[in-house]
Amino acid sequence: MRLRHIEVFHAVMQTGSVSAAARLTNVTQPAVSRTLQHAELQLGFPLFERVRGRLTPTNEAMALFPLVERLYEQLDEVQRLAANLRHGHASDKLLVLSVFALSREVLPHAVARFRQKYPQVQVNVQALHTPQVVSALLLQEADVGFVISSVGQPALEHETLAEVDMHCVLPKGLLPPSRIHTKGMTLEDLIDVPLVALDVKDPLGMRINQACREHGVGLSPVVTVQTYHAALSMAEYGLGAAIVDGCTASAADLRKVHVVPLLPRITVSVNALHLAQRPSSVLARAMTQEMRKALKEILGS
Repeated sequence: MRLRHIEVFHAVMQTGSVSAAARLTNVTQPAVSRTLQHAELQLGFPLFERVRGRLTPTNEAMALFPLVERLYEQLDEVQRLAANLRHGHASDKLLVLSVFALSREVLPHAVARFRQKYPQVQVNVQALHTPQVVSALLLQEADVGFVISSVGQPALEHETLAEVDMHCVLPKGLLPPSRIHTKGMTLEDLIDVPLVALDVKDPLGMRINQACREHGVGLSPVVTVQTYHAALSMAEYGLGAAIVDGCTASAADLRKVHVVPLLPRITVSVNALHLAQRPSSVLARAMTQEMRKALKEILGS
């Protein structure tokens, strides 16, 4: 099938008639009919049955349509990328992506400093999951992204901004004072403690599971969450202990929880991401520097 055949086929499947497909594609009804006939001739089977002036998709058409739908999604991505390339040189806007763990304390701190230096720049911030950050950067829908842990995507360049220790967040009253070690809690200390766990597909969730296997420790999850701040909120409501990164731990309400280091140390990196094939803009580099400074101040390192 040629691209024109696919366009007309998709339009007819969407609208259910030749006349509506003609309006959708801005061509005449005879042109749509001829294109369909040519497509069927090339394919060697009919796409629609014509009964009393109505078109009914054949089984072959129904089998083709999901693939055509995916193709249209990819074409939409091409159009979005083309539009982003066309408008990518605007110097008065900066689109910043961040994982949720950095969006509560660190990123606002950095944006405030950035705005002091560049008051004319409009900063658009989006908090997303790591795969969404990666996808948007690959489509050139953003200038820079900030994530925790590394991303296995060769088209993106990583710049490490800080190394962050994991911490244990314990609801007050969950354990007797004698069991809370302010210098650090080990995984063994948490064996019989209700735990708010991170999803095992999350990079930090995987690190914690790996550490548990290495130390022969089995923890007791009572709730599993997708984000670090969700884990912190659950701990603040007393549902269980949570193991979170230092950036998230810095936002904890110390009236409700104890925050202590996790021992032995599990360290993760905070990285800035941008397309390797395209140099970072002046504004993206400036925001990255402000993130580095904010991390240093908030983490006290």
